[in-house]
Amino acid sequence: MIVKRLREKRNWSQEQLATLSGLSTRTIQRIESGNKASIESLKALASVFEIDISKLQEEIIVIDKTSKEWNKEPLWVRFSFWGVKARKQIIMLEMITVLLGLLTWLIKPDVFATPAFFLLAYIFSNMKHYIDTKKYW
Repeated sequence: MIVKRLREKRNWSQEQLATLSGLSTRTIQRIESGNKASIESLKALASVFEIDISKLQEEIIVIDKTSKEWNKEPLWVRFSFWGVKARKQIIMLEMITVLLGLLTWLIKPDVFATPAFFLLAYIFSNMKHYIDTKKYW
């Protein structure tokens, strides 16, 4: 759910959103923590945010590179994600490098290529984890 991101973008507190939507603060907290929302709650939130209900049900999988937090990241972090927009791109790179590492290990082990593929998979995994913990998706 993207309720928290939409709320923070408008600089609203949970209490303000609850008042505007007619929902309880506890309901807002539950929805923001990832619990399922009823259709009525989604309709109320969609009305307040002036968006379609389907938008509220989307999972955040794209890096918000316009946020202030992202711009505070070191240059090397931002450069590492240059051209990467969606989480699935990092997952695909991670899977491809693991598969290439396994293939080079099984077919014709190479002193340099095999460990390099596994190292790249490890780096991609850590990059994904870092962005996950910072909640940039």
